[in-house]
Amino acid sequence: MIEFVGASRWYGQVIGVNDVTVTMGPGVTALLGQNGAGKSTLMRLVTGQLRPTTGTVRVFGMDPFANPDVYRRLGFCPDIDAFPEHLDGREFVRRMARLSGFADPEARRRTEEALVLVGMADRADRPLKGYSKGMRQRIKLAQAVVHDPDLLLLDEPLNGLDPVGRRQFMDVLARLAQAGKAIVVSSHVLFEVEQMTRSILLLHRGRVLASGDVSEVRAFIDRHPHRVRVETPEPARLASHAMALGYVLLCRIDPSGRSLEVETREPDRFYGELPRLALDEGIPILSFESPDNNMEAVYSYLVGGRDL
Repeated sequence: MIEFVGASRWYGQVIGVNDVTVTMGPGVTALLGQNGAGKSTLMRLVTGQLRPTTGTVRVFGMDPFANPDVYRRLGFCPDIDAFPEHLDGREFVRRMARLSGFADPEARRRTEEALVLVGMADRADRPLKGYSKGMRQRIKLAQAVVHDPDLLLLDEPLNGLDPVGRRQFMDVLARLAQAGKAIVVSSHVLFEVEQMTRSILLLHRGRVLASGDVSEVRAFIDRHPHRVRVETPEPARLASHAMALGYVLLCRIDPSGRSLEVETREPDRFYGELPRLALDEGIPILSFESPDNNMEAVYSYLVGGRDL
């Protein structure tokens, strides 16, 4: 649904995005990066608010800049609020539906469906000026989906939501993705994004560092030692057997004596061998995890924060 080919956007001497070539399709794709990484610029190119300085951007095969044919199929939640504060939430969403071309009866029906979807049906009659940050985020999502778009772009949508609200928001996005929508979500909070999707686009200083499933991205850098932490009451015995494996580089026993950290260049082989060691050697394994197989570890490595 989205295609960038060698696309760059400059603001004078400042780089917004630099030579981006990437495609995005149905499901949830997360744009990850620190503030200033280029996430918002990328979204403004997709939504037709900006033209690329060089290269091309296509949405549904069309140039999105000032293109109503693209806008009809696209919903957008910006990172900033610009509400008509005198309206209530229900009236605001209804007017957005009317602007999308729906007659009033249909606009009212769609408004109610959108408000129910985002959990605002019982609170939408209050003036927008009195809304909390979380309520404003929900209303922004309602106006973005009221016309049933094929593509939804959400710029930092979880800001201001409490933990329950974030979970509910993620559930809504999951339902929309299951319905075949393409959803692009930007965030700089890695652990939140990891709960929404495994499909990522990692940005740093305007460039795409990596894209795809987080485990695939992690596989590209598995030439660096991969850590696996195993909780066991017998870490020394497990370490002695693990070190006999040619692809295990190092074992560290936790000072508590209750866990072992293994470094290996072939994590998949170690994961396959661990059950055999537990069964054949009678070593109890209570749990295991990899602190390197998550978005934060991948991002830290790719931006040069630390070696894995």
